[in-house]
Amino acid sequence: MTTLTRRDVATPLGPLTLVAADGALRGAYFADHRRRPELDALEAPAADDALDRAEAAFAAYFSGEAADVPVDAVAPGTDFQREVWEALREIPAGETRTYAQVAARIGRPTATRAVAAAIGRNPLTVAVPCHRVVGADGSLTGYAGGIERKRWLLAHERG
Repeated sequence: MTTLTRRDVATPLGPLTLVAADGALRGAYFADHRRRPELDALEAPAADDALDRAEAAFAAYFSGEAADVPVDAVAPGTDFQREVWEALREIPAGETRTYAQVAARIGRPTATRAVAAAIGRNPLTVAVPCHRVVGADGSLTGYAGGIERKRWLLAHERG
């Protein structure tokens, strides 16, 4: 049985709860994150190597030392969801892509709605940069952490 552990870390956007298991990050959620699992029951150990590495990676990102959150992560999801999430990690910091562009990137140009649904289920906010995906007209849409956070993250990455 896999034991999930958690740690709350401070960020400029409010507390972020990190969830780890089996030596890898499994989730990163803001307090008001949509589709946030029940986290209060998870163990919060004083020491956990995966959480230590993840906390350091997020700190580097938020301080501007890293363009991305370089963290070993295992996001539980379907094969399709993981394919979409991997495509998100290829979007350079500070740049954006539309949902249709992500769908085309994974070879499924007619799957825009399915791509949007997969992005909405991303359990690794910021580490898997779903904030870099925008609407067809370039508008900021659909971020589980809230549009104001999405706006802040893009501005942060653009310097």
